[in-house]
Amino acid sequence: MPSKPDKHKAAKIFIPLAIGGMIAALTGSARVHTSGMLAQSFWGAATVLIVWNVMLLAAPNLRAAAGRIDTRLRAQHYIQAVCQLAVYLYWGWYWSPVYDMSVLIGAQLLFAYGFGMLLSWTRGKAYKMGFGPIPIILSINLFLWFQDDWFYLQFLMVAVGFLGKDFIRWTRDGQQAHIFNPSAFALGLFSLVLIASGNTDLTWGQEIASTLTLAPRIYLFLFLVGLVVMYFFEITLVAGTAAAVLFGLSALTFQITGVPYFIDSDIPAAVFLGLHLLITDPSTSPRTPVGKTIFGALYGGGVFALYTLLGLMGAPTFYDKLLCVPLLNLSVRAIDQLVRNRALTETWTPSTRIAAQPVWLSPRPNLIRMGAWVLFFGMMSVTGRTDGQHTGDALPFWERACFEDLRNACDRLIQLEASYCGDNAAWACNELGLHYRKGTIVEPNSEVAGLYLARACELRYQSGCMNLLKPAGEIRTEPRLLDLRLMLREGGQNLMEMERADLLERACAHNWSFACPTEVANT
Repeated sequence: MPSKPDKHKAAKIFIPLAIGGMIAALTGSARVHTSGMLAQSFWGAATVLIVWNVMLLAAPNLRAAAGRIDTRLRAQHYIQAVCQLAVYLYWGWYWSPVYDMSVLIGAQLLFAYGFGMLLSWTRGKAYKMGFGPIPIILSINLFLWFQDDWFYLQFLMVAVGFLGKDFIRWTRDGQQAHIFNPSAFALGLFSLVLIASGNTDLTWGQEIASTLTLAPRIYLFLFLVGLVVMYFFEITLVAGTAAAVLFGLSALTFQITGVPYFIDSDIPAAVFLGLHLLITDPSTSPRTPVGKTIFGALYGGGVFALYTLLGLMGAPTFYDKLLCVPLLNLSVRAIDQLVRNRALTETWTPSTRIAAQPVWLSPRPNLIRMGAWVLFFGMMSVTGRTDGQHTGDALPFWERACFEDLRNACDRLIQLEASYCGDNAAWACNELGLHYRKGTIVEPNSEVAGLYLARACELRYQSGCMNLLKPAGEIRTEPRLLDLRLMLREGGQNLMEMERADLLERACAHNWSFACPTEVANT
């Protein structure tokens, strides 16, 4: 039976034009109009949609498809979007730039819908209207933003994600499907370009990766959000296996080297976010339990290896969670084929043969796996491997490890002290100045030493002033209470409101011996 003609089709043709107008109107918002380059990026995105729409209207051979819209609402899209939005709301409550991005994220959503419509109509297809673009845009922005002056690249990244979804496809299980998770494809490609060009400073990537922990108990929050995704889409094996592999490799590395692999965590918070909301797209991951297990294990191992590789290259290590996802997407068909290969499964035991069957053939397996994941996360939490104090949070640990010449310990000590000095912890600035003056664990640099000591003095740290005045000075004193409030935050907010007794108790737990009760009593 022929479908009924869409009497509103003529009006729908102009939807991208209207979307372009809406993006242009956002240039009048307080967030956009104060930045000339940002406003130009918005005007550029709006112009692309408007000009493309006009060209489509002027092309008789394309008008037949223009305006065709099929509505398709899929649970995986709106449930993922709700979970992602929950992360934004919680994270943004403790780091205001997230909320400041709301207008910019909204503009990307508008652009995604307009771009998707025009792309479909240009290819002679009906546009599938639904919630699909929302989790793609929210996923991209959970991991990478461009600075205001370069925000046109954010719109370009969105366009690349949708182009990859439409044009890079294969036949899987007898059906045409996109190969790559659209957000992961765009993030991975742009990450490669940023690394190769050395232009990471054009983005907020490092800040995004390091500020998730400003939200209290972020691991628990992400775990709870992840349970929702696991329940509805049965991705427990992917996320759980990735976490288990990362945790196991981190623990093994600590046993071998004596220092944490990821400095102050066993699984960085941004990676923990990624294994719940980046690699778990059901459309671009394996469909069998064994396949999902392999996929998750490869992600965990890939992140682990890339962290070292990026460090050796001198590139920012936060890209580790982004680069391997497109490669894993490419491996999905091979993984499925491997698992379903009868010649291989016939050599397996009955239990593994059952595991190789599609997940829906077994009674309630996902709830059992979720239960195992809950127990595993509980074990991680009880042993201090998620929220709260981690071995790598304590500067005295890194001082001792550096003294013992453990692997990378001195580099990480410098890295942490530089971070705390940037937070205005004067003690850390003084230590850095002395390191660069003495040249024992870093290359000596009198100019850099002077800058750090001057900063310590500017922050009213007496030892810093004395060292600045004496070219050969090497005066070290214990951190002040203010310094402790900045250096004991364990990746979270500073401790300006913490009571003195509680602060000293935490300092003692971090192995600052002067803060322990016996030492305090003697002073």
